[in-house]
Amino acid sequence: MTGIPQLSAVALAAEYRRGGLSPLEAVSSLLGRIDAWEPKLNAMYRLDRDGALAQARASEARWRAGKPLSALDGVPVTIKENIATRGDPAPIGTRANEDAPPAAADAPPAARLREAGAVILGKTTMPDYGMLSSGLSSLHGVTRNPWRLDRNTSGSSAGAGAAAAAGYAPLHLGTDIGGSVRLPATHCGIFALKPSLGRVPIHPPYMGRVAGPMTRSVADAALMLNVLSRPDARDFMSLPAQEIDFAARLDGLDLKGRRIGFLPDMRAGLPVNAEVGAAAAAAAKALEGAGCAPRSCLSSPSGAAGAPGVSAAAT
Repeated sequence: MTGIPQLSAVALAAEYRRGGLSPLEAVSSLLGRIDAWEPKLNAMYRLDRDGALAQARASEARWRAGKPLSALDGVPVTIKENIATRGDPAPIGTRANEDAPPAAADAPPAARLREAGAVILGKTTMPDYGMLSSGLSSLHGVTRNPWRLDRNTSGSSAGAGAAAAAGYAPLHLGTDIGGSVRLPATHCGIFALKPSLGRVPIHPPYMGRVAGPMTRSVADAALMLNVLSRPDARDFMSLPAQEIDFAARLDGLDLKGRRIGFLPDMRAGLPVNAEVGAAAAAAAKALEGAGCAPRSCLSSPSGAAGAPGVSAAAT
């Protein structure tokens, strides 16, 4: 992957600021990328080509006037199908809801991205009701992994994972209850974050489900979280509004005394792959070496890949 599809949100914003690239050029390039790869991947439920180009032109005018709405102005983003976007149906991945009516309004995460000037390219695929850890949907079909087309993306934010890895856009929005942004991130080689419940307002409010960024870099996810975490009165479970610059906190982050949790084995399903277990244990050990403090103990089962000196903890 080279050229515009390779650029991060941070890099795109920098190019817009100095005039080296316009939002319209970026969006046009990414639409071409989607056209080339979508027949292989099936990551998109809906692609709003005309709407994305119109948004890009408006963003270009704002940058030229020196009045961007935010650091994400003109940056392309995809949104998971089950997050309401004005004028689009949200059938939640199942043929049982294929006649779902268009949404009357944006859900909070989509509204925050639109207010920030991000260019919404369209909606990504998901399995039925988001209750399957794969990219198989009775409505959308099968979503493929860009790294190996004979492999799956995992789920339920399947299309978002594939789209991020394939360079459809630098920013992608998924949802997570029990791993729905984290599993595709693992299988597709990207970064994803499940924020604390209430950090990112959603609608309708739902105990356990959160919306979170899926990106190719931590910096992009932090930049996206700056926007997603803004308040919305529709979510009565959301946390009190706080002015937190997550992106700025990445620079010079001091790990000393920060608590970490390491769970070497879920004690369910297939055994932990030895190579994966060793990599996870090495990461936990590196964090401890950087000054992090382990959390409460959990005895490792026989054969689990624990890290010497690092207590295991449920995360």
